[in-house]
Amino acid sequence: MVNWVGLYTMFQREVERTMRVVIQTLVAPVVSATLYLFIFGTVIGTKIDDFAGVPYISFVFPGVLMLSIINASFASASSSLYFMRFTRGIEEILIAPFSYLEMLVGFVGSAVTRSVMVSVLILLVGTLFGAVSLVNPFGFFLYVVMISAIFAMLGIVVALWAESFEQLQVLNTFIITPLTYLGGIFYSVTFLPELAATITSFNPFFYFADGIRSSMIGYSEANSTIGLIVTVGLVIFFATLVTTLFKKGWKIRS
Repeated sequence: MVNWVGLYTMFQREVERTMRVVIQTLVAPVVSATLYLFIFGTVIGTKIDDFAGVPYISFVFPGVLMLSIINASFASASSSLYFMRFTRGIEEILIAPFSYLEMLVGFVGSAVTRSVMVSVLILLVGTLFGAVSLVNPFGFFLYVVMISAIFAMLGIVVALWAESFEQLQVLNTFIITPLTYLGGIFYSVTFLPELAATITSFNPFFYFADGIRSSMIGYSEANSTIGLIVTVGLVIFFATLVTTLFKKGWKIRS
């Protein structure tokens, strides 16, 4: 039997936590996205010809949205579990009638919920800029959920590993953010030298951005099948990893 009451309680707690610090969790991402759209879309974009049959701001918008999704899901899951570890709140989860899979669903589902909330707000902002189009709404929603889930689970792994708040930010600062910016969110890989374009093809963030972009404006620079395999494969990999770590009680059982 699925512990629906427990899962609902986890969702409710995380939504309430999100709303308690709404400036940090919802307003800040929207402000950042607005600045990106204004600078890269309005200021710079007006100097650039249409690309792939759409204005430059529409080409950039999916990458801006992806950046916000990644930050929201990673921050939600990592901060939630990190503080539960060090306030001993995780013990309440461990003694509750949760399976390890339900623990995973609870943490990840809460982070995905926050990411979807952020996505909706940024879509509204993008609409005001005239940057939003959705040629494949189902594909768009699927990629938003999968990308959110991947970085929520990555956030869980980091939260289990971290022994200080500084360590909690290390992966985001030195790996996630650089790979995101090098994943083609503000530019087309066709602008790159051949070697740089080849290197980019090994960056999973490139496939994340391309998946969202193709679902929004119908333009894809990557092999869609490879992109889907990479994304689904990472979901399965991190789900297996996190469930295994929960079973072993790594860093959550004394």
